[in-house]
Amino acid sequence: MSYRPDLPMIVQSDRTILLEAQHPAYEEAKQAISGFAELIKSPEYIHTYRITPLSLWNAAASGGSSEEVCAVLGRYSKYGVPPTIISEITETMRRYGLIRLEKSGDDLLLTSEETWLLEELTGYKAIRQLLTEEIDENKKSFVVKPFYRGLIKQELIRLGYPVEDLAGYAPGEPCPVSLLETTRQNKPFSLRSYQKEAVDAFYADGSPTGGSGVLVLPCGAGKTVIGLGAIHQLQTATLILTTNTTSVRQWIAEILDKTSLDPSLIGEYTGDRKEVKPITVATYQILTYRPNASEDFPHLTLFSKRDWGLIIYDEVHLLPAPIFRVTSGIQATRRLGLTATLVREDGREEDVFTLIGPKKYEVPWKELEKKGWIAEACCREIRLPFEPKWREAYARATARQKFRIAAENPRKLEVVRHLLEQHADDQVLIIGQYVDQLHEMADALSLPLITGKVPEKERILLYEQFKKRELKRLIVSKVANFAVDLPDANVAIQISGTFGSRQEEAQRLGRILRPKAEANQAHFYTLVTRNTREQEFSMHRQLFLAEQGYPYEIIEMETLV
Repeated sequence: MSYRPDLPMIVQSDRTILLEAQHPAYEEAKQAISGFAELIKSPEYIHTYRITPLSLWNAAASGGSSEEVCAVLGRYSKYGVPPTIISEITETMRRYGLIRLEKSGDDLLLTSEETWLLEELTGYKAIRQLLTEEIDENKKSFVVKPFYRGLIKQELIRLGYPVEDLAGYAPGEPCPVSLLETTRQNKPFSLRSYQKEAVDAFYADGSPTGGSGVLVLPCGAGKTVIGLGAIHQLQTATLILTTNTTSVRQWIAEILDKTSLDPSLIGEYTGDRKEVKPITVATYQILTYRPNASEDFPHLTLFSKRDWGLIIYDEVHLLPAPIFRVTSGIQATRRLGLTATLVREDGREEDVFTLIGPKKYEVPWKELEKKGWIAEACCREIRLPFEPKWREAYARATARQKFRIAAENPRKLEVVRHLLEQHADDQVLIIGQYVDQLHEMADALSLPLITGKVPEKERILLYEQFKKRELKRLIVSKVANFAVDLPDANVAIQISGTFGSRQEEAQRLGRILRPKAEANQAHFYTLVTRNTREQEFSMHRQLFLAEQGYPYEIIEMETLV
């Protein structure tokens, strides 16, 4: 194997890739491997990626080939690519599409040209019980029992065979929708080039390969507008699922502002209202509500209350387990997932792949930043010391208690005061995990606070005041992590987070990435207690930022205050 020291990458036989972060070809190589490799860690000089079956299947579902993947690895690898890795990539990507779902009249067929493989897989009890006894004479296809289209895909991917679903989709109830060229607020409107590309990738000209999938774009890139583009493309009754009532109403406001739809055709399905209209926006929370653990979920019937032609899952990485179960039974309906990151803390990325669809489109955050579509972000971690009495309490605490003690370090208030003075003219969000800590900070700084206990009307009022710049500072708990539109926020101070959640880091950074009318610059600060569990978890959260190409500056508190 020849050695080429001028190249930036080492491909190892354990499916990891080492990429030199200081190499001139780093950005080019990172972009080239991002479609089939996942970032694992990113210290200063060497970033580690891993090739996984799911990352390769996503690449295959997007039209990539094993030859293309191996060619990219060979192009940037100092030592070439180990033959075992080439074999693994070839075999793994070959598996995508070996098993297919197709429609024949009213029957749903599990089919393959590899009859031996089909016989082997149908020998598993978990697969066999989802099929009827009917088999064609060549044993190339089996009839799937009604309503098991999603479940059989879940079972087969667990056996290492992702199904290519070519069975198509029901058209759903017609719902004519046109996008306005001038919004109701009298602003020019059209889909940006990447938004149109995302809709086209999802729709795939109406072919069986389109109609289900996930679009990954940064917060501030206009995922709601992409959803509107999909509704316009399909012209069908649509159920939109999102994270909270605030987000529901933001979706409705966007639909009213940018489409021709009459308000009477748009329904809100939340704890406050239960309207089912041709376009209905609901919360995951209301759908997963049940009086007690032994009863059914009464509102899941919303999935069958209309002949939906499209279901949009906003923040699809947060999809609750009951919605997964329902979604496995409605595979004949087109499904669109929208998210800023496909990272799930419960590891159910495979379920998103099978039940919602594979990743169909992703645009790098830094690419949109360069074009001015999202704000340029400067990310800094400020490390604080402990007072001796807090260090003593920390030393005696359990592992879980250690994280909270570190997160609630009282010295964070000093740093927040300093940052507020430094950003006196900016729109600042102070974000945290622990409600007691947030209340203490709100009292000390005389600032308004939004938590889960604040009534919806009061939340909306505070958000509106912040949008209008009547408020310049707002303290929020994790209720503001998702789907809250605060376009003028340009500084975020994270005083505590959810352990090592990369998903949360993505959402919190996203709060400040909406493009700015003036200086298109945003600042993201994370406050971390030095040499503690909090610092360990913070390093994990930083992986997301590094993956998106954001440099992360470390600052010691002593140099600030």
